[in-house]
Amino acid sequence: MPSFDTVLEPNLVEVRNAVDQTMKEIGTRFDFKGSSAKVEFADKSAKDRELTLHADSDFQLQQVQDVLVGRLSKRGVDIRFLDLSGKPQKMSHDKLKLAVPVKAGIDAESAKKITVALKASKLKVQGSIQGDAVRVTGAKKDELQAAMALLRREIELPLTFDNFRD
Repeated sequence: MPSFDTVLEPNLVEVRNAVDQTMKEIGTRFDFKGSSAKVEFADKSAKDRELTLHADSDFQLQQVQDVLVGRLSKRGVDIRFLDLSGKPQKMSHDKLKLAVPVKAGIDAESAKKITVALKASKLKVQGSIQGDAVRVTGAKKDELQAAMALLRREIELPLTFDNFRD
């Protein structure tokens, strides 16, 4: 039976390139001269990836975040992979640090939403949760392509589709 996997996986090469470009821009901009503004990318494991933004003030931290978001969008990385809702932490000498987790893998709640959306669509496809992915199977390729279009419309996550098989 034809099938595909629905996953939530950012392009890490592009994320790293965007971080490097952000650091170059921070180094050349006049308003960041003499400051401790920087962005770090920590790729600890497949599930534990994090960007850390450093700055001297709230305004400067917002500027670093804006530069990073701009660079990510220019490189084609969906901003919804980043969890920008965190609060900055105060460090020594009135410096600030903001930890921004990079989402990867579909959590259980989102996987349930995907399977419910597939069932409610009346398409002849079935979704099954398999760890961090949702496998969608159907009798025809056209049904699977309709399911992809449905998931892009209905689910507010930056989903990608892998392992499309006939």
